[in-house]
Amino acid sequence: MIHMIIVFPKKEVGVNIRNILNRSGLEVAGVCTTGAQALQCADTMDDGIVICGYRMKDMMYSQLREYLPDTIDVLLISSPEKWGDGLEDGVVGLPMPLKVYDLLNTVEMLQQGIRRRRKKRREAAKNRSAAQKAVIAQAKALLMERSRMSEEEAHRYLQKSSMDSGTNMLETAQMVLTIMSDTV
Repeated sequence: MIHMIIVFPKKEVGVNIRNILNRSGLEVAGVCTTGAQALQCADTMDDGIVICGYRMKDMMYSQLREYLPDTIDVLLISSPEKWGDGLEDGVVGLPMPLKVYDLLNTVEMLQQGIRRRRKKRREAAKNRSAAQKAVIAQAKALLMERSRMSEEEAHRYLQKSSMDSGTNMLETAQMVLTIMSDTV
């Protein structure tokens, strides 16, 4: 399942978009009115889609894009004049007035991109050498010992840290080993 968050300053607009998506069989993780709420909701997601307007109560869409991990795509719904200069990387624009057909097709296109990225990550994980797997296992063991995490928590921590920093899991494991080994 691909998580979606809807962010508009007027909650009714977000609820209407959520209802459209729900009627089409898509699940929405949350409807927010501020960028801060969206960021908090996105903290629990590895990847997904944020559907937002040009301006929220506390920030512009460009600021929200900046604070979100690169694995989360942004679908901006606003008048084309507001993004006539071009859009940030990782942002897809839909013009107002919004057509349900365009919304559903664009969300499906973004979901396909996310599925492709997930598949690539899974294939990369399968193709790790024994030495690379050992480094990741060593980092997990260190996290389990020092931070009192379960193996699942340590794995999740490495995954989330790698996604947040934009590095692969092996590089993140190497950073954890370097940092935690220096703090002995």
